[in-house]
Amino acid sequence: MRAIMMMFDTLTRNYLPNYGCDFTKMPNFSRLAEHAVTFDEFYGGSMPCMPARRELHTGKYNFLNRGWGPLEPFDESSMEILSKNGIYTHLITDHTHYFEDGGGTYHNRYDSYESFRGQEGDRWVPRGEADGSANTCSLNKTNISALQHLANRTRIKTEEEMPSVRCVSAGLDFLDHHYHKDSWFLQIECFDPHEPFFVPDQYRELYECGDSHDAFNFPAYGPVEDKYTKEDIRRLRKEYCSLLSMCDAQLGRLMDKMEEYDMWKDTLLIVNTDHGFFLGEHDFIGKNFPPMYDEVIHTPFFIHDPRFPHAAGRRQAVAQTVDIAPTLLAYFGLGFETETDGKDLAAVVKEDQKIHDSILFGVHGSQINLYDGRYCYMKSSADPGLPVYQETVMPTNMRGFIESGSIDEAEFADGGRYSNGHKVLRIPVRSMYERFRLKTAVYDKKEDPMQVRPVEDEALTEEMDRRLKEAMKAADAPEWQFRRMGFEKE
Repeated sequence: MRAIMMMFDTLTRNYLPNYGCDFTKMPNFSRLAEHAVTFDEFYGGSMPCMPARRELHTGKYNFLNRGWGPLEPFDESSMEILSKNGIYTHLITDHTHYFEDGGGTYHNRYDSYESFRGQEGDRWVPRGEADGSANTCSLNKTNISALQHLANRTRIKTEEEMPSVRCVSAGLDFLDHHYHKDSWFLQIECFDPHEPFFVPDQYRELYECGDSHDAFNFPAYGPVEDKYTKEDIRRLRKEYCSLLSMCDAQLGRLMDKMEEYDMWKDTLLIVNTDHGFFLGEHDFIGKNFPPMYDEVIHTPFFIHDPRFPHAAGRRQAVAQTVDIAPTLLAYFGLGFETETDGKDLAAVVKEDQKIHDSILFGVHGSQINLYDGRYCYMKSSADPGLPVYQETVMPTNMRGFIESGSIDEAEFADGGRYSNGHKVLRIPVRSMYERFRLKTAVYDKKEDPMQVRPVEDEALTEEMDRRLKEAMKAADAPEWQFRRMGFEKE
């Protein structure tokens, strides 16, 4: 048995033809629907990038206990389980966060890995080789990552040199050497279409983007307000669509290779992402800070399972990122030794069987969200002054370490199911999200799929409070999270 996962970063559902978009040019995603089951109710869990990848390894929610960080010594990694049971695992990625302080333990869980340099803020090319400075470059985003991107671009001149294209080329090379072998898992992970939307002109011409695009290919996160006009938003979306079309071409290369070696009959294929992106929807650009509306958390997901050769079409059962790891393990006849939040997706693929009554998702230190297939409940903290903690034994942030002063205030605590019964450092930290003071709201997605009209119903809100509390208990959320939500953990 063999399995492939092709993962894109920031693949926004509403821009794919598979989900009703009629203006993007993505023939290979349309073609994917002929081979794979399309999930209509698939969601992220822990936002954003590395928290989502921790769920891919552990099948457990990350955001209830900590934010951005590496795999922990107490974590069960699905990749290690595969490897220890004779399933060879190979990672190919251009995702630079794997090699930073907050992600440096993931790639070593695979038997082998390849990485390609140059995406976004990858500390690769000396920044002095870029024209301009971080404060004078033509990009909207003016920080070190923006200047680093300009430096990296000096060494990326052709489509073949694009990091994500090199990832796919390496993946095809792996298949050339292993298509006839058994017992392996290949993860091809492309940072695109994550911003910056840096893409060869042949794809930009599909959307008549024009000559100059720097001002619209690296947007700064935040409210739209006076930063962008309606025309600016239109141009920004066109640049994103251009990069989507390049991603579509790379998917096509993989599917062509699978057809060349007749792999559909005996190889599992998953095509997925970690999250989407706001491109002016809800008057916001980016992700993380606003409420987790559908544009970011409701993600595309496709799976071809050769055990069910006649399974096709669409599935309505609610599923999410934490389900991927249990699914991969079960496909190879394996499983976790400890309890997870995720479930095997086989029953959904085979007959659209319900596997979750409700799911949780969110950002550490911000709202805790619940979705039950109809109602989406976005719950803010009862008091912004209540403490937030990182629960870890590896005190890192995205880049760099948690402040030593905070570590001095840490205490050892029982990590519960999250840490598989091991002790953790419970470190008090300041939440960067509380200053936004997001409003608690309930949305009826059946009647209001765009989430623009919160339901004003006190009885429904009380019922959603009850459901959220039960879901948090089922996930063994820490007691301090219950206090933040205004609940008592019984």
